[in-house]
Amino acid sequence: MCGIVGAIAERNVVPILVEGLRRLEYRGYDSAGLAVLRDDRSLGLRRAVGKVSGLQSKLDADPLAGTLGLAHTRWATHGGVTEQNAHPHLSGDRIAVIHNGVIENFQEIKDELLEKGYVFASETDTEVAAHLVHDYVKNGTDLVEAVRKATQRFEGAFALLVVDAEDPDRVVVSRVASPLVIGVGIGENYVASGIQALLPVTQRFIYLEQGDLAEITRESIQVFDAAGTPVEREVHETNAATDTADRGPYRHFMLKEIFDQPSALADTLYGRVNNNRVLPDSLGPRAAELLARAENIHIVACGTSYHAGCVGKYWFESIAGVPCQVEIASEYRYRTVVVPENTLFVTLSQSGETADTLEALRLAKASNYIGSLTICNSAHSSMVRESDLTMMTHAGPEIGVASTKAFTTQLLSMLLVTLMLARHRGMDDAREGELVPHVYHAAAAVEQALGMNDLLRELAEDFAEKHHTLFLGRGPMWPIAMEGALKLKEISYIHAEAYAAGELKHGPLALIDEDMPVVVVAPNNDLLDKLKSNMQVVRARGGQLYVFADKETGIESEEGIRVIEMPHADRLIAPIVYTVPLQLLSYHVAVLKGTDVDQPRNLAKSVTVE
Repeated sequence: MCGIVGAIAERNVVPILVEGLRRLEYRGYDSAGLAVLRDDRSLGLRRAVGKVSGLQSKLDADPLAGTLGLAHTRWATHGGVTEQNAHPHLSGDRIAVIHNGVIENFQEIKDELLEKGYVFASETDTEVAAHLVHDYVKNGTDLVEAVRKATQRFEGAFALLVVDAEDPDRVVVSRVASPLVIGVGIGENYVASGIQALLPVTQRFIYLEQGDLAEITRESIQVFDAAGTPVEREVHETNAATDTADRGPYRHFMLKEIFDQPSALADTLYGRVNNNRVLPDSLGPRAAELLARAENIHIVACGTSYHAGCVGKYWFESIAGVPCQVEIASEYRYRTVVVPENTLFVTLSQSGETADTLEALRLAKASNYIGSLTICNSAHSSMVRESDLTMMTHAGPEIGVASTKAFTTQLLSMLLVTLMLARHRGMDDAREGELVPHVYHAAAAVEQALGMNDLLRELAEDFAEKHHTLFLGRGPMWPIAMEGALKLKEISYIHAEAYAAGELKHGPLALIDEDMPVVVVAPNNDLLDKLKSNMQVVRARGGQLYVFADKETGIESEEGIRVIEMPHADRLIAPIVYTVPLQLLSYHVAVLKGTDVDQPRNLAKSVTVE
């Protein structure tokens, strides 16, 4: 969600701040702004609704320069999308603040500040932080202590960057749940919500832990833990590419990332399979111990990652014979959880910073689980650092807000973990040797599915003028139907729902008419005959069926039924392969409708607020 960038240097930091915001645009946002401390120790502020390019236009028309500054891209939570609500927020001519997250008890503090005479210029919870810090420092409190006292009053999950015009040689930052990373330079230092923002200026980073507060100057970085004790945090070096992501010949990042999937799947598989055996060491040194003890699996995730977890449930139970429960993280956090004996807790997240999932992991670590495993695409994320075992998906950077290759690599990772667990549960070499070749084939099968692109571009015309679409699947293809519906609504803004096909008669049939396309995913598996019966029920009510079917199913096109022939894929990897044409269909529908494919309205790439 919100992008945060800060810098302190001997040179003008405005270009660093603006480039940092550009590199965080993929997260999704609705306004942008920056504040710098000018040579005369006054705060210069520029804000704009819309893209970072709009902020740049304001800077071109009315330039700013300064050696200390903060910049932000906002995703609205409190207050509408207006320039007054954009960050940074100021308190008088002294304090500037940017903020990611939510201050849940802001109204209570705001009421106190109003009584003291503070005037609020915005509807945001962030402005409370600016005025509260100001209230402390104007009475002589040191800036570090003022930020500490303010954050101790706040409830919620947040990250704060604070500058004081009367204390011009440092920036103070605080992390409570929302991610922050410090970039280490030479004679200058930086801070951001993700390393991507700072790669042009450094490849050395300090990852702040939960509750950390840091004082950053040009020459030093001092970190304090949640108790206020000075601590040393390790400096990590990265070899991540400094170039910004390139769409290449593709019109949108989303299309590029759809076509990246064969190589991403191959990268995820690399080094994890040898001689038709999956190698558990890739999960970490405790893998053998925890997999041997695991008698239950509890998966917690959000959005697309939740759908991957739902597919994983079918694999864990059918292949490894281990009971598996899947839950939405925002629900898990707020209910009483009964943990069966010897349960392994599994989280899935592309960013590793998803707020609800990260808090669920922290709750789980205090519960009676044997350990935790995260499947993630970000090696230095909070979930990776805080989990006992990790499975990196190696999807590479994903810029489009609607997840594509991150999802399919999560599926493949889940399948690999399932095979690891199955061996500990007694699967013999012969059975593993039957399954692993199909896993190897996943990348090639996806490559074949990408060959359907032209067909799906033409098919999209049948959907572009529709207002509703229904997706149906059975077994592990039901979550794939859910993911297909999510993609369509995310980027084309067409209302779409997914059901287990057997549930049609329990309500959804009331929606069926000739104006609602019904998309069916139909691999050749044990539920095929049941699925065919469900399709006939739709057809009998005048519904128009679009069936993605293996040619071996025997389903043929006829009046009211259009069959889209899929390349043959074993049922083991069918969830991965059948995902791809649904992604392409949604993409082409969105292009026809003229929506912002890579940054759809109201959505963010990394959901770091509750």
